[in-house]
Amino acid sequence: GAMSVDSIADLSDNTSKLLEALQLSHPHELDPRRSQGKKKMLSLNPITWQVPRIVDRCCKHIETHGLQTVGIFRVGSSKKRVQRLREEFDQGLDVFLDEHQSVHDVAALLKEFLRDMPDSLIPRELYAAFLSTASMEGPAQLAALQLLLFLLPPCHSDTLHRLLRFLSEVARHAESSRGPDGQEIPGNKMTVSNLATIFGPNILQKEKPGEKDVGAMNFEDSTAIILVLQRLIEHYQTLFMVSPEMQCHILRRLFQTDPDVIDYLLRRK
Repeated sequence: GAMSVDSIADLSDNTSKLLEALQLSHPHELDPRRSQGKKKMLSLNPITWQVPRIVDRCCKHIETHGLQTVGIFRVGSSKKRVQRLREEFDQGLDVFLDEHQSVHDVAALLKEFLRDMPDSLIPRELYAAFLSTASMEGPAQLAALQLLLFLLPPCHSDTLHRLLRFLSEVARHAESSRGPDGQEIPGNKMTVSNLATIFGPNILQKEKPGEKDVGAMNFEDSTAIILVLQRLIEHYQTLFMVSPEMQCHILRRLFQTDPDVIDYLLRRK
């Protein structure tokens, strides 16, 4: 997940297959005119926004069809349908999620993917560091979180940013509102606190799935995880924004030490 390359041809066959298995998204998938068939196999262009296809598709589906769904992520889903979707993504098929899919099935699939990642979205070696920010307050807390986010591998960083942007949008629709004609638009009831409670243990994991007993996490860790994810959702725009001053400082250093990296960064941007 931390590998970045200029071309898929630069990789050995084994590494190429490994990256294909990560199911990264690529530019042509953003084309609304693309085929909606489910059986097309997709290639990989690693120089793009490094977000697993399954994450981006699930987020887009819920943003389009589920923001007014009450109890999204809490209401039960069809295990059979979720398993079928999961298998199609695992096979590398071009899975097209539309209004015919249940929002609750897609929500469950997203949670499952984050829970079952071989390495959690926030790598386990940073677990204690992220949790330590829960005891901080104000600007000091945000500064520490931003520095920790800078340590994430590109794929983890891009995916976390996409997820936080999505969760922020879900929380923005938590309360009921009025439409232009005065009609009531129901809220989904999923506040930032509710979302952090559900997603926190899937994003911040101390042990690999299956290695910990149910209920083994202590109360202090659980509370800290929820608080940290709340801050990440609430301030994701600021946390992922690098100041112009820091960018200039980094570029000056890179020109001296690794000029080839400048070319890669400019292409990736």
